[in-house]
Amino acid sequence: MFVLLIFLILAVIWAFASENPKVLIKTELGDITVEVFASRARITAANFFRYVDAELYDGTRFFRTVTMSNQPNDKVKIEVIQGGGVEETKSFRAIAHETTAMTGIKHTDGAISMARAKPGSATESFFICINDQPELDYGGRRNPDGQGFAAFGKVVAGMDIVRKIHSRPAQGQQLTPPVKILTIKRITK
Repeated sequence: MFVLLIFLILAVIWAFASENPKVLIKTELGDITVEVFASRARITAANFFRYVDAELYDGTRFFRTVTMSNQPNDKVKIEVIQGGGVEETKSFRAIAHETTAMTGIKHTDGAISMARAKPGSATESFFICINDQPELDYGGRRNPDGQGFAAFGKVVAGMDIVRKIHSRPAQGQQLTPPVKILTIKRITK
């Protein structure tokens, strides 16, 4: 009986210790809760938390919506909303690229990932997937380099807000007006 009690206590401690940290993205349209897979995407998650902990996302915006109808020149279509927009003078150095082949975190509905131009150029801008977007994974065809993007977490509450942002008016892919991000804060460590 004593051994079983010890085992149960250790199991509960391990379960809480291994829980992925969560952040709350408060927007002017509502809240989005994201689970960050910090142990699987160490570099990308640590980078995201640098901006969160320094409060650099506070007051930024979701500024871009990519829908099936606003990508006329793209052969491979995707659906995402993009946010961030930290002043360049406050941005940290770009990080090494963690592919989905390295982390195992795929671009499924609600995945959060770092935006980039070329591998190793991601700084602060992030996006959230609407529906599954396998063409953004390693080997996908959205980028000519085939390296995909660095997914590092998933929306666990507030996909209705993500979809609401996605459907807002836009000129091309630029939201008009952008949706203000009030704060992004850790809610669990």
